[in-house]
Amino acid sequence: MKNIVNFLFEVGMLQKTPRTGFQFLGSGCESVSEHILRTLYIGYVLAKLEPEADELKVLRICLMHDLPEARTGDMNYVNKKYVTVNEEKALKDLTDTLPFGDEIMSTMEEFNEGETIESLIARDADQLALILQLKEYGDLGNKYSKEWISFAVRRLHTEKARSLAKIIMETDSSEWWFAEKDDWWVNGKDLK
Repeated sequence: MKNIVNFLFEVGMLQKTPRTGFQFLGSGCESVSEHILRTLYIGYVLAKLEPEADELKVLRICLMHDLPEARTGDMNYVNKKYVTVNEEKALKDLTDTLPFGDEIMSTMEEFNEGETIESLIARDADQLALILQLKEYGDLGNKYSKEWISFAVRRLHTEKARSLAKIIMETDSSEWWFAEKDDWWVNGKDLK
């Protein structure tokens, strides 16, 4: 049980681990944990849109996909040009201590290999989480976000994810809450 408790403390580190690419974008911030949460929701949606996919497996992959970053930190695309991270060692050091470590290891291997529909969906969920955030920053005036989105879209694997990305680009990120511009926004109550 002690190793499981240590694992749960380690997972908490993901809340304190920043995603580092935003320093190059010039705006925005997010922890790895926040990114994982949105990725989970997107994975859930994509699994619903792909009936042949194993939903639980997609969610497990989305949940675990950035777990090593509790030990390695988040490496953005610039860092990856110059720094080699030993993710395999980080995973092995973690999973060797857990009774369910083999499942975590095989889940990460599946994600990294990117050969199953579930791993492709999880990879797409990871990129769509970035695309959504970049769209939000673009809607707020970040002039670089559109170019970054174009690269993220090229990393998508499934047709459903590409369709979602297209609609994301056509949708104002505030539409979900500010679509009805009526008297409620003046009076703060329904006048019906």
